[in-house]
Amino acid sequence: MSSFKEIINGDTPVLVDFYATWCGPCQTVAPIIDDIKNEYGKKLRVLKIDVDKNNAASAKYKVRGVPTFLLFKKGEIVWRSSGVHSRADFKKQIDSVI
Repeated sequence: MSSFKEIINGDTPVLVDFYATWCGPCQTVAPIIDDIKNEYGKKLRVLKIDVDKNNAASAKYKVRGVPTFLLFKKGEIVWRSSGVHSRADFKKQIDSVI
């Protein structure tokens, strides 16, 4: 399996979902993220990171609340947001980098 750094530095944009299993808003947005992943297929990678199991990644990206989303293009964060978003919000951001 590729390392996180290799994945975000690749040519394919990457949406990272920092979540927690106990987080209600995270559970609300999870089906939207699954739909996005299925819709974009190989044009977008989606990584889900459990903040309770990956403290280092959470700390590195200064994740203070969940859900927090980071969209990477060639290793650069091109969008960052926290909270619940609509499918249209995600598509707007993703479409701008694909």
